[in-house]
Amino acid sequence: MFKVKLASVCLVAAAATFSAAAFAETFKWASQGDILTFDPHAQNEGLNSAANSYVYETLVNLGKNSEIIPCLAESWSKEPGGFLFKIRPNVKFHDGQTLSPEDVVFSIKRALHPLSQFRTYTAGILDAEVRSDGQVFIKTSTQSPVILNQLTHLRILNKKWAEEHNVVNPQNYVEKEESYAARNVNGTGPFKLKSREVDVKTVFVENPDWWNKANKVGNVTEAIYTPIKSAATRTAALLSGQVDFVLDLAPQDAQRLKRNDKVKLVEGPELRVLMISLDQYRDKSPYVRVDGKATDKNPFKDERVRKALYQAIDIQTLKRTVMRGSAIPTGSIIPPNVAGWAPEQDVRHPYDVVAAKKLLAEAGYPDGFEFTLDTPNNRWVNDEAIAKALAGMWAKIRVKVNVNAMPRANYFPKVLGFDSSAGMVGWGCSTQDALFSIQSLVSTFDTKKGNGLSNIGRVSDPEIDVLVEKIKVESDPKVRNADIAKALKIISDKVYELPLHTQLITWGMGKNIDAEIRSDNRLEIDKVKVNK
Repeated sequence: MFKVKLASVCLVAAAATFSAAAFAETFKWASQGDILTFDPHAQNEGLNSAANSYVYETLVNLGKNSEIIPCLAESWSKEPGGFLFKIRPNVKFHDGQTLSPEDVVFSIKRALHPLSQFRTYTAGILDAEVRSDGQVFIKTSTQSPVILNQLTHLRILNKKWAEEHNVVNPQNYVEKEESYAARNVNGTGPFKLKSREVDVKTVFVENPDWWNKANKVGNVTEAIYTPIKSAATRTAALLSGQVDFVLDLAPQDAQRLKRNDKVKLVEGPELRVLMISLDQYRDKSPYVRVDGKATDKNPFKDERVRKALYQAIDIQTLKRTVMRGSAIPTGSIIPPNVAGWAPEQDVRHPYDVVAAKKLLAEAGYPDGFEFTLDTPNNRWVNDEAIAKALAGMWAKIRVKVNVNAMPRANYFPKVLGFDSSAGMVGWGCSTQDALFSIQSLVSTFDTKKGNGLSNIGRVSDPEIDVLVEKIKVESDPKVRNADIAKALKIISDKVYELPLHTQLITWGMGKNIDAEIRSDNRLEIDKVKVNK
């Protein structure tokens, strides 16, 4: 088990401050894929959310010890039917407008919109309104403290700006809609968006009017992000000084760089589980073939087939050869140190090729079948290599797998649009609560409830759906954890997902860079120090 450390975005100790003007610095960093959109409610993906956090802020945040701390809300209280927030005065948006309670209400309602990919974070939130005293009341169906954790991901934008630029509703990212908010920003955060060249370069500059600038820890005044797909090229850029920081060093490069005195490495487990999701919804899955022909029978709807694929995964070989040891094998869809996690729910089905073949035969596929596995090639550590390794393992049970690797910008609209028979999922439990994973990945797809928004296999189990609704509103931790355990057991027993491992992340940086690693793999550029 590992200790979770999530640094706050908004409030920091004044003792750590200094004059940013006296230490103005440019910071250059890279990872394998580009930012997807700057619409704060359009795409719930790790790097994308990190980029949005530089320019947009939330009502509350998580502190270093995972406690809830103030941000755009100065204070809050539980009230009958919801939570009441006192909005911080004199906060300016990047265009000079003053943050108002109406902006907060507008943003909460926008996050609740059917097009929002952040509806999972609105579980239990019903509506928002401005009270007569100027405070914001968020109406909820529960008094669960998880509501506050969810609010740390619901970012606030300016209502008037959104109206002027026809972005009142979130961008329809799944349908590849173009939107003014996708490439333009008007937030309250520590940085402004200076320029945006898709797949080339994104430049952030310090916001001189940031309300919390006096407490800024880092000294970065300009941050330049460059996506570099090739792991070897990213490493070379770090060693040459072309970039100061690499977010996602490949495991093979990390081992080599530990002996290099030009850079320093920071490592730790990530609150993210990699898994494979299989189409369990359609009777005829689009990318499945039997005996070389399309079939009206979907093998993934058979629990025996799913279990056969699971038991044919040699997880230790995957860890050793593909991940070079930088992975923790898991049998759960949630990582340790997440509320609801228990060791008895984190047990894998045993690796057993003979048993896997027998299960396939029992299911009517003694000679196997064929399917396409979709995967990004620039999102998770060695994602394409993992997919190819799995294809090799499944070949041993006569299942032919065609690996369809693509950039993340193409991958997410494809699988979220359910145009897939099988896909890789890397799910970060950013609320640090099991509900976020269960509701997102295995509850029945329901846009009104915000359920199953990332359930690309379209799993639908009434028993899990009942448990999800109970978990949403239950405030007693003992009762809540018991229901979470029931849901996780069903997921494991019925093999609704094929879990692989928790990622171990490695940040590489120049010797003159100070950056504290976070378990959600988010780089906070307002806390980065570039030393002379």
